[in-house]
Amino acid sequence: MYTEDDLRNAVSSGAISADAADALRNSVRAARAAPAGDEEHFRLINSFNDIFVTIAAVLLLVAMAGIGQAFTPNVDGPPPFAGAFVAAAAWGMAEFFTRKRRMALPSIVLLLAFVGGVFACLLGFIVMGFSGDNFENNQTLAGLLVAGAALVTTAAAWFHWRRFMVPITVAAGAGALAITVVALVVTAIGPDKIDNPENIIIPMVFVLGLAIFAFAMRWDTSDRERQTRRSDVAFWLHLLAAPMIAHPIFHWLGVTDGNAIGLGGAVAVLAVYVLFGIVALAIDRRALLVSALAYVLAALTFLFDEFGAVELNVALTALVIGSALLTLSAFWSPIRRMVVEQLPGSLQARLPVTAALAA
Repeated sequence: MYTEDDLRNAVSSGAISADAADALRNSVRAARAAPAGDEEHFRLINSFNDIFVTIAAVLLLVAMAGIGQAFTPNVDGPPPFAGAFVAAAAWGMAEFFTRKRRMALPSIVLLLAFVGGVFACLLGFIVMGFSGDNFENNQTLAGLLVAGAALVTTAAAWFHWRRFMVPITVAAGAGALAITVVALVVTAIGPDKIDNPENIIIPMVFVLGLAIFAFAMRWDTSDRERQTRRSDVAFWLHLLAAPMIAHPIFHWLGVTDGNAIGLGGAVAVLAVYVLFGIVALAIDRRALLVSALAYVLAALTFLFDEFGAVELNVALTALVIGSALLTLSAFWSPIRRMVVEQLPGSLQARLPVTAALAA
């Protein structure tokens, strides 16, 4: 299977002309009766060799973590040398499998290992610098150090992006930056003054999710035809932002309390999911729908219980949601076109295209 990256590389190397590449894209769109963007492509696996390399890389990373842990066997927090060794090994393997071979799945795993290793290394050294009592008595300093570790991790993700250009790297950096903001705000308020952390953290997660969503839209609007790496970057940013937006909303609706959410709450959950569906159609991204799926399943299960279908509530819930999502998937392009046509023209001009381009 040939990807957009392969086509762009073929054009840049002179193997095919830009006109030939455009003709191939339009031919595929016509055969599928949908714009390329509606397929929401992202590279994950090119061949089984990607899985083979990923397994081998994970084994090596586990070995490096074990070796690093041997240097600090009695540390209370994350073993700092384990994180350092994992990050170094991930960067080294990325030099070949990402920079030279451009293997998608190994690149994603190695990026996550690098970012996680850097943060674990810094956090481990922070914990080592404090005894248990001192860490409890210096919460402000500890919060600032954790925020600093997250900020350094963001910088490390940026350097990784500049070197390897793995699309998920921007989302990883955005996630680290979000952790930095949360740590700084909690530290500024004072952990000892916060009776219920959820009252502070949940709203911050929601606001940060909206900010990341807006950032993702900036990448999306710069590639309306979804033919460049910018679209892949936006995909991962949407995947990060979606649960950060969905979880706080459904938490406030009472879905996560573990008790019956009530008839009004269940109806509200369904209404929010419909709203998410309209947004997903407009921006041509499915992450919001996937992130909210578990909450909708819980709401529908409650509704079927309320109306007496106790024995079949799970089956009926799966039937309704499964049928709705399959129908939406099958008719995504025409439904999306109808939704986008109702929006202002200035907004339509910034959203992904809704029809195949002329050959």
